[in-house]
Amino acid sequence: MRRTIRAVAAAGLLVASTLIATTGPAQADVTICDQYGSTTIQGRYVVQNNRWGTSAQQCINATSSGFQITTQQGSAPTNGAPVSYPSVFLGCHYTNCSPGSTLPMQVSRIRSATSSINYRYAGGTYNASYDIWLDPTPKTNGVNQMEIMIWFHRQGSIQPIGSAVGTTTIGGRTWQVWRGSNGSNNVISYVAPSAITSWSFNVLDFINDVRARGAITSSWYLTSIQAGFEPWNGGVGLAVDNFSASVSG
Repeated sequence: MRRTIRAVAAAGLLVASTLIATTGPAQADVTICDQYGSTTIQGRYVVQNNRWGTSAQQCINATSSGFQITTQQGSAPTNGAPVSYPSVFLGCHYTNCSPGSTLPMQVSRIRSATSSINYRYAGGTYNASYDIWLDPTPKTNGVNQMEIMIWFHRQGSIQPIGSAVGTTTIGGRTWQVWRGSNGSNNVISYVAPSAITSWSFNVLDFINDVRARGAITSSWYLTSIQAGFEPWNGGVGLAVDNFSASVSG
C-alpha cells in the first residue's frame, strides 16, 4: 500500500535487489524470500515479496493464481508504517511491468476495468489492501501521486492514512472513506465495515469516486492494480488465493 513511504525507504535498494524469479512461464509454488524478489504467474501478473520496511525475513509462496505468506518475522508499531506489502499486480511497479499489460492507460481512455479477488485470512496485525495507483503521467517507475486503497479487512489497532471523511456506497457495499497524505503521495482509503473474503467488482467505480472528489482528473493515468497484505506483525498463512484483473481501452 504505502508505496510512497516504501519508495523513500527503499528506492536506493530496489535497483540492486536480486530476484529469485523474473519473467517467463509461471511455475507454481515458487518460494520468494529476497527483499524485492518477484515472479510471473499465468504469464500475465507479477507476484512480489516487497519487504520494504524491515530487515527481518519474509517469504511468500507464489502459486498459479496468487500467493501465501509462509514466513514473516518483522514487527512494527501500529501507529507507524507496516513492514511490507507482498502482493500480486497488473501493470507497472518500479519498472517491473506485468507481461502484455495495457497499463499505464489514461483514465479517459478506459472502457472497462474489472477485477476479482479471493482472500484467505490468518492471525496477526495487518490489513488486506487492494491498491489502485494513478499519476498525471504514464509513469512506470517511482512514486505515483495518487493511491486508492480498498481495505477488504483489517485486524488489530491500525487505521488508514489521514482521517475519516464520511461514508459512501460503491459496488453495492458501504465503505468508510479516509483521506490523507503520507508525505509523498495522496491516499484515499475505502474501509469495509466487516471482512470481505471474495469479490468481483468494477475498478472504475472507485476511480470515478476519487475523480468526483477532485483528487484526480480523467487525464491522469492508471498505472497498476495490486492486491495483497500489509502486515505489522504476524501474518503467516495470509493468502491471495485467486486474483484477476483486466483493463481495456
